[in-house]
Amino acid sequence: MSDLERYLDAASRENTRSSYAKAVKHFEVEGEGLLPATADQVAAYLARFAPSLAISTLRQRVAALSAWHRDHGFPDPTKAPVVRKVLKGIQTLHPSAPRQAAPLQLNLLGQLADFLDEAATLAATRGDLASERRHRRDRALVLVGFWRAFRTDELLRLEVQYLTIVPGQGMTCFLPQSKGDRQAEGMTYRVPALSRWCPVEAMTDWLTISELTSGPVFRSIDVNGEVGSNGLHANSIPRLLRQIFSQAGLASPDQYSGHSLRRGFAQWANAQGWDLKSLMEYVGWKDIASAMRYLDGTDPFAKHRIESALPIPDGTMEPAVEARPPAPMALPPPAVPLVDLEVRLVLSNQRASKSGTGKVRKILVSSFLAPLAAQQVDADGTSFDLSLPDDDLLDETVAELLDDLHRFAGNHHFHLDADVRERSGPRRWE
Repeated sequence: MSDLERYLDAASRENTRSSYAKAVKHFEVEGEGLLPATADQVAAYLARFAPSLAISTLRQRVAALSAWHRDHGFPDPTKAPVVRKVLKGIQTLHPSAPRQAAPLQLNLLGQLADFLDEAATLAATRGDLASERRHRRDRALVLVGFWRAFRTDELLRLEVQYLTIVPGQGMTCFLPQSKGDRQAEGMTYRVPALSRWCPVEAMTDWLTISELTSGPVFRSIDVNGEVGSNGLHANSIPRLLRQIFSQAGLASPDQYSGHSLRRGFAQWANAQGWDLKSLMEYVGWKDIASAMRYLDGTDPFAKHRIESALPIPDGTMEPAVEARPPAPMALPPPAVPLVDLEVRLVLSNQRASKSGTGKVRKILVSSFLAPLAAQQVDADGTSFDLSLPDDDLLDETVAELLDDLHRFAGNHHFHLDADVRERSGPRRWE
């Protein structure tokens, strides 16, 4: 592989490359399609597989075909109106509720962690190194995945040399690349040390018994207890977790997947009263829409609210109100100093007409600035106050905000002059 090919390959995530390659192969083999394709061929392919594939899968196939044509210098047929209309029609005629993994509740996390700890201890007493290592690895994977709300691919790309553990205080994990790292600068995640079900303690126990000093943190273990040289594959995680959950006695283990850890933490933190901004920063969501896919209401059918408003029957006690469980151990949001910023937006219509500027500006504010708690400071909506954590992710957060603002404005044929400045310092982003 040449240097050019190596750099091009590094520009995209391995999971994305793999899924796109499979999608293109499906189009060619199963769909009997030819590349480069026409818009009509793509539309016919979608119509053929609409009854058997989910709309999300079809959209991923379209994205893969779009990327293939761009990468090879061909016109993109997926942007044609006929492709968009077919997708809309499939969505209409084949509606389906979004499928999500069940969130792992905190009490079940505790049950799982205690089971794995006891199993590892018992394995050690009988000299079963393979089982002891396996239980220690699984315990670290579950606890770190939950308390840090990692995606599966992030969890599996952790490397020993990028971990810094301070016993009793916490752990930092550096990921050279992650989904939220658009600039590929690497991101550092902080993991808290807790008094119970501690992810830092679990990781320490695993690294000690595995004797790992570098390379992937989570690896396969053979029947003799030998730790593999390569990291676990993402496709193995759902099966591994379901096996663990089944062994620990959790009901319906098949409803869980690797995303259950991330969703479980998000819902627990939301129930504990974390404000949305702190939760988004901790978990790594960039917009409210992403957050809402993870956060279910604590009372989804509003039973508590309805019952409390019902009239009390004569001569009887008050209607029963669903009791809420006591709040378990609360993990406070990380204390990070804030930096005061000024966001400046000057919007102009690239078309002859000047209409629509106010509407586009309103959408820019509500979709991209409001989720960050930005406050408008002038009458015409060109200046905003914004406070963000002054940490390693500040540059990335601001850069992504500007990218989102410019992209939305450009897609609607508006020119945007935008920059972000530090109110009491020299830093500026544009």
